[in-house]
Amino acid sequence: MEKAEREGKMTVRLHTGDPAIYGAIREQMDRLDEKKIAYDVCPGVSSFCGAASSLHAELTLPGVSQSVIITRMAGRTGVPERESFRSLAAHHATMAVFLSTGLLSQMEKELAEVGYASHTPEEKIVRCTVSTLAKSAEENGIKKTAMIFIGDVFGTREANGYEESRLYAPDFSTEFRKGTDQ
Repeated sequence: MEKAEREGKMTVRLHTGDPAIYGAIREQMDRLDEKKIAYDVCPGVSSFCGAASSLHAELTLPGVSQSVIITRMAGRTGVPERESFRSLAAHHATMAVFLSTGLLSQMEKELAEVGYASHTPEEKIVRCTVSTLAKSAEENGIKKTAMIFIGDVFGTREANGYEESRLYAPDFSTEFRKGTDQ
């Protein structure tokens, strides 16, 4: 890269997915900064957004979950204790879990320990319950990279009883329309 830079050429480093999430891009940018090599970062669409689209899922639903936690379980690379999978799962927010397919049995256990019911649905697309997570992955040949979603937003409307957004309510005013109460 240094030679290409001296010759006025451009170097392109392609990442899969979104380089800002588990992409190790910071260490690459640090080295470029040290060498005073200018660079641009062009983000991709994160796999959790693509997976939600494939599932026809909205990751936030009024009255169910207004937060999405992007995380992974501690494996060869640890996580800060305050961000342990168990402590984040205890929030019962929607979770997009990366890099954790090899730890599904542990994930099942930790989800159960923080109060997830064994019938809470999850993501080839494989839908399963907390108590069948590892078995479902094994039966479907999922051994490596997988996006795992956990959360009540994946249930049916009847099951999770989400509240509809106020955005389209007749009495809701916006900059572009006056509600019936005005």
